[in-house]
Amino acid sequence: MALLILIVDDEPGIRLAISDYLELAGYSVISAKNVQEALLMLKTYHPHLLISDIKMPGKDGYDLVKEIRQRPEYRLLPVIFLTERNSTQERIYGYKVGCDVYLPKPFELEELEAIVRNLLERAQMVQVEWQFEKKEHLDKLTNKPLKKPESNLALTPREEEVLNLLTLGLSNIDIAKQLHLSPRTIEKYVSNLFRKSETNNRTELVRFALENQLVN
Repeated sequence: MALLILIVDDEPGIRLAISDYLELAGYSVISAKNVQEALLMLKTYHPHLLISDIKMPGKDGYDLVKEIRQRPEYRLLPVIFLTERNSTQERIYGYKVGCDVYLPKPFELEELEAIVRNLLERAQMVQVEWQFEKKEHLDKLTNKPLKKPESNLALTPREEEVLNLLTLGLSNIDIAKQLHLSPRTIEKYVSNLFRKSETNNRTELVRFALENQLVN
């Protein structure tokens, strides 16, 4: 399942340009034109990352981030500010209210996508580590030995190639270019790896591969 990104901006052209670019990169995207719509979408869809303008009619982006950071379920939500406000004081205030990245307009879509990918990968790793530590703690409390994953997997040579490139942080599109295959074909190989390793996402798969020495 593709990771979900919420874009909040009162300019339709900005929303459309970012949505199209990120969807081509493999993400799912929803958008809102103001803070009120954004809060409703956050509650309804629980996106994995938020991209927000600051200057908007009514409540602004600062108000939005301050409000969501007060809610436990959104305290770790990655937030990117896109804005024409580029003074040092504005940037400092942006970080104080809780943004992770402050990207001034105009910006390059390629740079934005790289930032999105980095933040989402880090967020997934934090989530995986938290779940692993929680399970380890519960197993210790119940004196239950930790179950080691099955490492004797029957991987095809192509699956091994895809897995090696995944551990380097390459996207499906990048792997497809590297192996001269289509992104859809790479998606099938990745799905096979998820199934064989009994993992649910790229971060879990990479961790599984490293723990079981499945990569070079």
